[in-house]
Amino acid sequence: MKRRAFLSLPTLSAGSLAAAALPAWPMTAWADAAAPKKPADRFASEELEAHDLQVPGRASLARRALVLAPRHLKAGTRPRALVLLHGLGETGNEALGIRAWAELYGLISAYERLRRPPLERILPRARYATDERLEELNRSLAARPFEGLLLICPVTPNPYKPGPAARTLDAYTEWLFDSLLPTVRERVGPFSALGIDGCSLGGYAALEVFLRRPTAFATLGSVQGAFGEPRAERYATLLAEALEGKKPVPIHIETSSEDPYRKANELLARRLKDRGVEATLRVPPGPHNQPWLREIGTLEMLLWHDRHLRAS
Repeated sequence: MKRRAFLSLPTLSAGSLAAAALPAWPMTAWADAAAPKKPADRFASEELEAHDLQVPGRASLARRALVLAPRHLKAGTRPRALVLLHGLGETGNEALGIRAWAELYGLISAYERLRRPPLERILPRARYATDERLEELNRSLAARPFEGLLLICPVTPNPYKPGPAARTLDAYTEWLFDSLLPTVRERVGPFSALGIDGCSLGGYAALEVFLRRPTAFATLGSVQGAFGEPRAERYATLLAEALEGKKPVPIHIETSSEDPYRKANELLARRLKDRGVEATLRVPPGPHNQPWLREIGTLEMLLWHDRHLRAS
């Protein structure tokens, strides 16, 4: 993979969610080759049925999502659902945005691996998944098999184009709840509990969406979330305030040993715990890139949400 290029972003505008400027997001870490023409056909698997949904919306915001529905659940079962927001490298291109989680981040392969344990490495020369962690995961799956989720992977906008970010995120949250989720219920089927997560830019966006609709979600997560330490402090305060007096929402913070945002993510997890918010921190070895996601990052995220949405 080419050396990372970094995109400088402006500081956030004033407002309740505006604190310090965000550090640059790794641009090339999430980019890849041209996207396929028919993602629903390409991404269908024995475990998951793919739906390429065209949803009313603005081209500059979002109007498309790939939904992966479990084939293996009993008829009449309402699956638990997870919204997944992608990184910066796939913004501005609907076809690439559709491809991001399903293929580039290894979502479908991670789902299949969790459904068919024991887990093994898929990158033999990389040690992103340690022997000890694989043993732990396999013991966990033997005791409690992976149940499965309805996976909703919408196109994610760059909040700073055209900006301001707060306004874009307001509009995106409205699109998710007023357009996308009703379309999923109508065209794919009903679901029960709902979680949200995202990778890099998508991790930042997932936190922002959650803060706008905290009672709508039963779980929250961020994988290598692209934000700095001042913003981590601010998010911890806002999340604790949003959840005060309400049903607890478990939070999953996943970073990696070589992630440029590791310190900020670790700080967020610590500050949440300091404020009495349930937060799980996971720091596997590895960099901020797609191979790490495909080997262990996406798998850890999926299993955590499966466990905690089941308990909601």
